[in-house]
Amino acid sequence: MRHFSLIVGVAAALAACSDPKASEPADAPAAATQPPGRSAVYQAATEGAEPFVRAVYAMYEAGATGEPPPPGRDPMYGRTFNAAVGADFRQNQGQVPFLDFDPVCGCQDGQVRLTSVTVTPTERFKADAAIAFTVDGQAKTQVLKLEREGQSWKIADVIPAGQSSLLERIIATLE
Repeated sequence: MRHFSLIVGVAAALAACSDPKASEPADAPAAATQPPGRSAVYQAATEGAEPFVRAVYAMYEAGATGEPPPPGRDPMYGRTFNAAVGADFRQNQGQVPFLDFDPVCGCQDGQVRLTSVTVTPTERFKADAAIAFTVDGQAKTQVLKLEREGQSWKIADVIPAGQSSLLERIIATLE
């Protein structure tokens, strides 16, 4: 009986020292609590590179992209990428610009499904996101070059599998 009392006493002392919140799950990032869409993407961009990429593809999976901003003014993309897209659009006014597809999916439409994301930091405020996804069941891979501008992560470039930098290809078409 004496040993039982000792064990109960030790267990009670240990329980009193433990953190009562330790067993509760951590709060989900704010973007994860929002429905997929541009608002969730913009929120996730402030939470980290991987939450940002996942929110972008969740928006596409849900078909919640909404009306895109004018060419060259999309807050999901970095300044240089936006400048190149805007110049491409202005240069080809009335004609089909070089970038005549959505860089996130490499498509003009279709059902996008994210398969995997691996984010690797490359230097301070920059990272590569290796993305695997499908568009209407067709498997695709690409790397999103990410950079942090201010408090938000942005897509600085897109490199589809077997191709060169999309940003460099856009810039090469500009006069």
